[in-house]
Amino acid sequence: MKSLQKIFIMIFITLNLYAGDAMSIYEIEVKDIDGKTLKLEKYKGKVMLIVNVASKCGFTSQYAGLEELHEMYADKGLSILGFPCNQFLSQESGSEEEIKNFSMSSFGVKFDMFSKIDVNGQNTHPLYVYLKEHSDGFLSDAIKWNFTKFLVDRDGEVVKRYAPSAKPKEIEDDVKKLL
Repeated sequence: MKSLQKIFIMIFITLNLYAGDAMSIYEIEVKDIDGKTLKLEKYKGKVMLIVNVASKCGFTSQYAGLEELHEMYADKGLSILGFPCNQFLSQESGSEEEIKNFSMSSFGVKFDMFSKIDVNGQNTHPLYVYLKEHSDGFLSDAIKWNFTKFLVDRDGEVVKRYAPSAKPKEIEDDVKKLL
């Protein structure tokens, strides 16, 4: 009887491992900048631009371009999601409250901001595991720097990954095609 039980457990584990690939982006839980947990299903039916951000980065000025896209296209179905990350030269070392205040006071950010996460390594947030599994990076799937961007269509499919150097204005046409 115990061997039969072991077989069922092994089958269950195997099925769950393979079923994991069928997970939708909308099932992933995140914490907003105020620490409230939510599922990305909140964005179902919207185009998402997901960005790992930092306050002390050479690309930090892209906050302005991201906010401009937000202002122009939020009412057409675009949601910009900013995920602070401190993995690149400690360029996001502040608390969530400091990050929130900085992005709002310096760039007038009104798009959705989230709690600080890891985008690489052993503690990679499940969202970034998903994004990297569903897109191609240059040379490897690792996130190379802050302000790497992922464009996700209304069905939750990762459409394109952009390098940190890609300015928000440069990806506007891709965003418009999905709206």
